[in-house]
Amino acid sequence: MQMRDNESAVRVGAGISGTSRVVWLDVVRLVAMFTVVCCHCTDPFNFYPGTAPDIGRIKLWGAVYGAFLRPCVPLFVMITGALLLPVSTSAPVFYKKRIPRVLWPFLLWSVLYALFPWLTGVLGLAPETMQVFFPYSGEVAMRQSLGVSLGYVAGIPLNFSPNAVHMWYIYLLIGLYLYLPVFSAWVEKASRKAQRNFLAVWAVTLFIPYFQKFVDGYLWGTCSWNAFGMLYYFAGFNGYLLLGHYLRNTEWSLGRTIALGIPLFAAGYAVTFLGFRFMTADPDCTPEGLELFFTYCSPNVLAMTLPVFMLCKKVRVRSVSLRNALADLTACGFGVYMIHYFLTGPSVAVARAAHIPMALQIPAAAVLAFAVSWIVVRLIRKAAGSKARYIVG
Repeated sequence: MQMRDNESAVRVGAGISGTSRVVWLDVVRLVAMFTVVCCHCTDPFNFYPGTAPDIGRIKLWGAVYGAFLRPCVPLFVMITGALLLPVSTSAPVFYKKRIPRVLWPFLLWSVLYALFPWLTGVLGLAPETMQVFFPYSGEVAMRQSLGVSLGYVAGIPLNFSPNAVHMWYIYLLIGLYLYLPVFSAWVEKASRKAQRNFLAVWAVTLFIPYFQKFVDGYLWGTCSWNAFGMLYYFAGFNGYLLLGHYLRNTEWSLGRTIALGIPLFAAGYAVTFLGFRFMTADPDCTPEGLELFFTYCSPNVLAMTLPVFMLCKKVRVRSVSLRNALADLTACGFGVYMIHYFLTGPSVAVARAAHIPMALQIPAAAVLAFAVSWIVVRLIRKAAGSKARYIVG
């Protein structure tokens, strides 16, 4: 791979599939895939069960990596906006093509995550084993009764189970798919200036969680009977959708990308890391407070995400075989996302058992979890053929 100064939306053959792909978006997708796996490998650090003599170092490294990896989800949403805006088909055709690809694997794996504690109980594994697999959920994950698991299954239409917290993104993704044809009608007609104006207002909304936490819980018309304030309709992940579309058609030189990107990322990281450490220093910190500076729709995470996206645009993959390998790797991305959460906790346990230095345990565990997830998805795709789309997308 090489960096490039002048880049256009170059499409190259994806090899076996024969379809054209935007190679640099495959690079963004690979970065997003790996960083989201790595991000979940921080859970056994930030949510370490019990105590340990070196608990301070454990929490520190969880914060160091957890803050650094926040661009993972915004990158996924920006890829969606870059590829799908404006929508080129009618809404019914778009929904029929996109939603089933996500819905069936999501339902299958959500059920498996819900039943997993019960299955481990049947196999005779101790309840404490669940905290190795799902440290974020704490003691809730240790409930191994069939009734509890079936309750989780019944609740899937409403929300994710405690053992499948990563599925929050799939609810979001389905919502974005439903919203895209509506938003697309405006995007298609809007000038670049109009899109910049939307993004500017959206950027203002990113500060609202901090205002509500540190200044006043109510802002711009919100109150006990109204949660939808003045800028509500500009807020949320739709800004990342539009940003992905906008930046796909925006060119920065490599020099400008580095000159602007490094200070932006450093400032965003500093706020994210120090804010997280500040909030978690409070022993009575709520789950909402813990996640405040980790919130994806925040100015600090935006400051980290934008330069990563623009830097990936500068990557040129000259080798055809490497392009094909990259396309093949990223084609398994949705399946990797479905499966990896089973593996992140155990992978950290393996890294600790192997006495890997603590500073390297999270990336080492991420490599292991990512590799095993990808191999499993690849085997499923090979064994199930066209039916694999119902299992791994």
